[in-house]
Amino acid sequence: MSGHSKWATTKHKKAVIDAKRGKLFAKMIKNIEVAARTGGADPAGNPTLFDAIQKAKKSSVPNKNIDSAVKRGAGLEAGGADYETIMYEGYGPNGVAVLIECLTDNRNRAASDVRVAMTRNGGSMADPGSVSYLFNRKGVIVVPKGELTEDDVLGAVLEAGAEEVNDLGESFEVISEATDLVAVRTALQEGGIDYDSADANFVPTMQVELDEDGARKIFKLIDALEDSDDVQNVFANFDVSDEVMEKVDA
Repeated sequence: MSGHSKWATTKHKKAVIDAKRGKLFAKMIKNIEVAARTGGADPAGNPTLFDAIQKAKKSSVPNKNIDSAVKRGAGLEAGGADYETIMYEGYGPNGVAVLIECLTDNRNRAASDVRVAMTRNGGSMADPGSVSYLFNRKGVIVVPKGELTEDDVLGAVLEAGAEEVNDLGESFEVISEATDLVAVRTALQEGGIDYDSADANFVPTMQVELDEDGARKIFKLIDALEDSDDVQNVFANFDVSDEVMEKVDA
């Protein structure tokens, strides 16, 4: 997961400070609204909502926006939309498998946005099931490093069902089965370890190693997809070495 995870984490950090901040906030608010609608307004009894709020707070989404989203989702305040989750599958440049998770109140708009972004950036749509088998649903928790060592994190989460801990440079990534996500996250909290985000993500089972040109193309495609308000997450099975990453960043 090295290059891909590191890139995703860095990009998220950059989005919080740059022009994409508004879009990122809107997607986090949507997540909170849907979580509250599905499991109720109390984060203590709704782990998905708890994690959605935690992630938004870590990204400096204002508390009043978070509270409003919870109320809209739970039906305590007017204005909530009826979002549905739709998955699209496709291939990017260099045969990279791409899974696109949409959260939308307009299925036609979402489909059109995804198709346009794919075809304009060297990608192609694929039939349902033709790409998703290359991914497994996993719990992914991002822990900021600070003074922590890999052993500190491993010690806290091993008993709770964590499968691996990866060093991403400025943070650690803890991988578990999706069903163990809450247990692992709780173990971190009990161990006094802070975390940035806890999500159930699609993690690739095999990866396509990309050179600088390939990396630029796939990043451009993912940026175009994420530019759609309906696209919540993009998962892809590429890997980029640190050396290539440095060239792309430069």
